[in-house]
Amino acid sequence: MLVSGFPTGPLGNNCFVVANGPGQECFIVDPGKDALAGIEQLVDEHQLTPVAVLITHGHFDHTWSLSQVCQKYGIPAYIHKADRFMLADPMAGMSSEFKSLINQMNDGSIQFGEPDEVREIDGEKLLTLAGIDVIVDHAPGHTQGTTVYRVAGDPLEDRPPVAFTGDFLFQGSIGRTDLPGGDTAQMSESLRTVILPMDDDTVVLPGHGATSTVGVERTHNPYLVQLIESPQTDLNLPEGN
Repeated sequence: MLVSGFPTGPLGNNCFVVANGPGQECFIVDPGKDALAGIEQLVDEHQLTPVAVLITHGHFDHTWSLSQVCQKYGIPAYIHKADRFMLADPMAGMSSEFKSLINQMNDGSIQFGEPDEVREIDGEKLLTLAGIDVIVDHAPGHTQGTTVYRVAGDPLEDRPPVAFTGDFLFQGSIGRTDLPGGDTAQMSESLRTVILPMDDDTVVLPGHGATSTVGVERTHNPYLVQLIESPQTDLNLPEGN
């Protein structure tokens, strides 16, 4: 399997391109600011055909180039129904600090809005895109529509499972819950039910920062450790992720 990622924009949002291999169809995860050029480079280099964009949640740093990418390749976007409203109004999910940042970054060349085709995720547990079965885990807490997308591993190919976690789980940290739509109790429950049951060798590909594994996070991530040690207690969550 081909999984290539690169950071985009001033907030370093990770954008990923996923395919079964060179010359195949692919899907894209979280095209942030100025992501189109990097996507085009990967698509041309590996002779890929994009078929869809997956959005882990509606915050602007993960959707900035969504309409551009969908228009370029004539493809749909998938997003949980609870976060769809942020595609047309990214300010709705932001603090005043982030609203100011959007205005500073936008030189007027980007007009936010939905792409031509949006497919809402509403209870689906599996999507098949680019010939790849994508497991869908609704994980509210950072936003109401936060979604983790997973691809199962293949022992015959010595390929571990992969999880695209957006701003839900990072290396050594987790997502903030103090923005509109965030909820500490939901975040705690989502981590218990979505992340902790995953196999230790699951590769974590977060929305920002470095790659990790569930096993490493289970052992070293202080928030997961807290949940394991006190499974009935909601977390004290960080601000600023």
